[in-house]
Amino acid sequence: MAVATAALLPLTACGGGSGSSGSSSSAGGTYTFWDPYPQFDASSDWGRRVTACGSAAGVKLKRTSYDTTDLGNKALLAAQQGNAPDVMLVDNPVVSTLVEAGILNKTSDLGLDTSSIQQNIIGAGTIDGASYGVPIGANTLALYYNRKVLSAAGVDPASVKDWASLTAALKKVKAAGKKGITFSAINTEEGSFQFLPWFWGAGGDLTKLDSAKGVAALSLWKQWVDAGYAPKDVLQNTQTTSWQEFATGEYAFGENGTWQLGNADKAGFPYGVVNIPGQNGGSAPVPTGGEFVTVPVQQDTSRYDVSKKIVGCLTSATNLLATDTTLMYVAPTAAVQTEQVANNPELKPWVAAVAAARGRTSGGLGTKYPTISQPLWTAVQSALSGGKSPQDALAAAQSSAQKG
Repeated sequence: MAVATAALLPLTACGGGSGSSGSSSSAGGTYTFWDPYPQFDASSDWGRRVTACGSAAGVKLKRTSYDTTDLGNKALLAAQQGNAPDVMLVDNPVVSTLVEAGILNKTSDLGLDTSSIQQNIIGAGTIDGASYGVPIGANTLALYYNRKVLSAAGVDPASVKDWASLTAALKKVKAAGKKGITFSAINTEEGSFQFLPWFWGAGGDLTKLDSAKGVAALSLWKQWVDAGYAPKDVLQNTQTTSWQEFATGEYAFGENGTWQLGNADKAGFPYGVVNIPGQNGGSAPVPTGGEFVTVPVQQDTSRYDVSKKIVGCLTSATNLLATDTTLMYVAPTAAVQTEQVANNPELKPWVAAVAAARGRTSGGLGTKYPTISQPLWTAVQSALSGGKSPQDALAAAQSSAQKG
C-alpha cells in the first residue's frame, strides 16, 4: 500500500488504456497515464505537472486516477486485454505483482538511469537485480510527539532512545493523567505497515515470524495495551483515525507518516518528531511507502520513446522537488533531499527515517509478501485482543505464511 492511501478520496474517475486513447502513433497524439491520486484534480499542482510533462514530450497525456487497490486490479485486467496505459504510477509493493504477471518493462531496457536513487528506495521495485520503475518519492513512519504532554510528565523527548526508555516515558505520561501512544493495528496492510518498525527494530525476519525477536515486538505492543499506555481501539484504528486521536492533544506519541505534516501544523499544539527506536537503540528500519513510475508492456513498442520522456520529466530533479513537496514525500535522491530540508527543516527527521527504511517486498520476498503480511496482521489482532499469546499468535502466522 502507499501509506498516503489513508488520505485518499473515493474513486473519482475511470478510463481506458492506450488501446482506447485515440491515437496509436508514437509521434504526437494521446498517451495514457494512471495514478493513485484521485484527491488531486487537473487544476492541482500534481495535475498540472502531469499535463506539462505530456506537453514536454510532445503529446497530450490523458490522466486517470484510481484508489491504490483499484489501480493494481485495473492494471492486471488492462494488461490481459492488451489495453494497458502507457505510463503508470503504482504503489511500491504492487510492482512485484505486476512484474510476475509480465506487465512491466525493466528500466534498463528503456534506458532510464536510476543510479542516483537511494538503494533502499529503489529496492522496493527491484526484482532479481532488475528495477522496473523509477520511484517518485518515499514516505514512511516516525513518532510524532506532543511537547506539552511530555513536558507536563517530565519527559525529555531526547531521552527516548530505545524500547525501555520509550516505555518508561509512557509510564510517566499515564501517571501524569494523560494518554501514552496511539497507532494502527487494524487487520489490513496498514496494521502490518505500522507493526513492521517494531518487528524489524527487534531484528525480526519476515520469513520467521515466530522467532524470539518477532515475539518480543508483539509482546511490546501487548504490554502497552494491557498497561493502558495504548488504547484498545488500536485494533480498529486506521492510520487516519489513529492520527485523529493524536490530534486531540491528549496523547504523548502517535505513530504516523510524513503525509501528516500538514495536519500536524494545524493541530494547535507544539509537536516534534523522533525516529522509531530499535529495541536496543538506534533508528528502527521502517517500511518505505510511495509509488514508482512504470512503463507497462505495449504491443506497439515504438511508444516507449515517448513514455521514457514522460517518466524522465516526472522524475527529473527539478520536478521531484516540487512534486515531493506537493505529495509530502521525501525525494528518492540525496541531492533533492538536501534541497527539501533546506526549504523545510521539519523534513530532517523524515529524511533520516527514509534512509533507514526498507521495502516490504525487498530481500527477495516479492509477491510472497502479501502471504506473509496477512497472517502477521492477524497475529497482531489475536495477541492484542487477548485471543492468543504473542508466541502462539505468531506461530499460527508462520504456519499460515508457509502454506501461502
